[in-house]
Amino acid sequence: MDLCNLNDIRSLLGRHGFRFSKAMGQNFLIEAAVPQAIAEGCNPDKGCGVLEIGPGIGCLTAQLAKRAGKVVSVELDKRLLPVLDETMSSFDNVTIISGDIMKLNVSDLVDTHFSGLTPLVCANLPYNITTPVLSTLIDSRRFERITVMIQKEVAQRICASPGTSDYGAFSIYMQFYTDPEILFDVPPDCFTPQPKVTSAVLRCPIRKEAPVDVRDTSFFFQVVRAAFAMRRKTLINGLLSAFGSRMSKTELLTLLDDCGFSATVRGETLGLTEFALLTNHLHDTLQAK
Repeated sequence: MDLCNLNDIRSLLGRHGFRFSKAMGQNFLIEAAVPQAIAEGCNPDKGCGVLEIGPGIGCLTAQLAKRAGKVVSVELDKRLLPVLDETMSSFDNVTIISGDIMKLNVSDLVDTHFSGLTPLVCANLPYNITTPVLSTLIDSRRFERITVMIQKEVAQRICASPGTSDYGAFSIYMQFYTDPEILFDVPPDCFTPQPKVTSAVLRCPIRKEAPVDVRDTSFFFQVVRAAFAMRRKTLINGLLSAFGSRMSKTELLTLLDDCGFSATVRGETLGLTEFALLTNHLHDTLQAK
């Protein structure tokens, strides 16, 4: 059976009475070169355990199983479990878990299934859960590398540079914890049913050390969120909204000047280095009060 052949897919799904769910964002690959390229981009070996989210009928799962020591695939749609039982029957290194990745304890999953293996993530993520899933995986601090196919627009936002329209708080979050890189695009005609947007495969090696020195990581992201809360306004407006009860506008303007920033600077023009400088100055000033 060819898991990317449209006729084989229709026959398989017909046998199991499966119908696509728009609510779950189900789009199955029909271009065999794509799951192979995604697996190669993830680059697992027999010393790796790979967590996959949303395996569908298993076309990427099979490619990962040929390369990795173990693959654990979490599937939310219970209707696909008997399908996966059939398509993955020839692989003894694949475990299918029925559940919601957002409700599972990711650390426990890694401890249970990937003991002695280097944990990686490789997945074709449903568009509607991309941001929370990536945040959950990164916050677990358990993976060496995350490779995902997501909406191209989101991938571009993750990799965006300061001063561009795509750049935002999530760009900074992803670039603080990972070194993201877009590997290639995947057009709509590679799927059934066809999505309305182009996808992209994003590889995110997890940084072993923070790219900038910050006093308090939680406070750093509090400042970042404040800077982007009023995107069309100057940075001082965002800082006043978040910290105005503890510092006056004059004090905040003085702090910006001490950092070498103009009074009219906008948050979206600052990179990681500039945000770290601002955050550390603000942190120390508030601590001294």
